[in-house]
Amino acid sequence: MSATEFLTASWAAPACVRTLVTTRAGGESQPPWAGFNLAMHVGDDALAVAHNREALRAHLPAEPAWLNQVHGVHVVDAGELSGAVPDADASVAHGAGAVCVVMTADCLPVLLCDKAGSVVGAAHAGWRGLADGVLEATVAAMGVPSGEILAWLGPAIGPDAFEVGAEVRAHFVAHAPEAAEAFSDIGDGKYLADIYLLARQRLAEAGVTEVSGGEHCTVIERERFFSYRRDGVTGRMASLVWLEP
Repeated sequence: MSATEFLTASWAAPACVRTLVTTRAGGESQPPWAGFNLAMHVGDDALAVAHNREALRAHLPAEPAWLNQVHGVHVVDAGELSGAVPDADASVAHGAGAVCVVMTADCLPVLLCDKAGSVVGAAHAGWRGLADGVLEATVAAMGVPSGEILAWLGPAIGPDAFEVGAEVRAHFVAHAPEAAEAFSDIGDGKYLADIYLLARQRLAEAGVTEVSGGEHCTVIERERFFSYRRDGVTGRMASLVWLEP
């Protein structure tokens, strides 16, 4: 078993904003979910996932506010959750005591905070949720002026690996013609899509222009990240953000 590896967001957030992004390194899951899989819904041994989650919890101030992600735009308040895991693709937390989390394995995790360190958020942005406005919904739920919000784009499928059909391109371009810049025609009605650029465009439209991250590719970085597009049956990473008191 390899040593656990965590990443942190590199952005201009205030010191009270803490982040953590898991990789596949470490953990108890066996192939094809090896090793630090955190998802209960992908066929992995439940006990292995529970142990992985316990190991993650040791680095956090509270149990993460897990979501049942459905590729939608619903945002919940992580500080108000109790009991059942909600169907949602983003959460926000106003003040310390709650940990926002999203799980991904090619989709884009976006972490957000305000410059004053009063609110944080995490969004799961697959192409459908991104196109339908999950980032705009998360920004709105934070309840602060969008010009005061910082965003960080976590590990996702890169622009050299994200092949999509014409219908995906059409979905984005119908909303904003400049989205065409994020698609490269490779013939036969297929395109390579830059999900990082698409996210930056949608964040800018929502008034968030201070955006960091977006340098990884989950497909290409095989040893570091899970990738559904590459492997099919595989695990999930977690991207987390919270406020310290």
